[in-house]
Amino acid sequence: MRVLVLSAIVTLLAAVPAGAMDRRPAADARARVEHHVRAVTDIERHFREVVDAQCPRFPSVGQWETYFDGEVDRVVLLVAHVEQAWAEAKMTGDDDVRRYAKEPRKRLDEARVLLDKLHACAADNGTAFNDISVWRRIEQEVPRRRAEIALPE
Repeated sequence: MRVLVLSAIVTLLAAVPAGAMDRRPAADARARVEHHVRAVTDIERHFREVVDAQCPRFPSVGQWETYFDGEVDRVVLLVAHVEQAWAEAKMTGDDDVRRYAKEPRKRLDEARVLLDKLHACAADNGTAFNDISVWRRIEQEVPRRRAEIALPE
């Protein structure tokens, strides 16, 4: 009896996501995902320029911190778009849309290269930052940014 009840629960739980997946036609989901993937690509382009360029010099630590806060805000925006693209893709059962939405997720590791560069730039500007604090800030701010960038239904 217990096995039968557990089996029924597992079957019901498995069926819920399948029904939820098909709430949006693939073409609509793809258009929504493309919006977020384009935004990710634009932000990545900016970060490649930052990594490839020489460190900017600022006359004060305060000006450096303003610059640094802007770069961290861009990381928050990047992560928010990556997560929102995936959320949009999950609204359809189309595997191609889902694969397309997953592509930017694979590039999130490149954020570490950016942080390494920003560490060097911080040192050049007479300051430093803590990676854990930065990642915590990113994690805390992403949900708010996702709400801001989500496309209307």
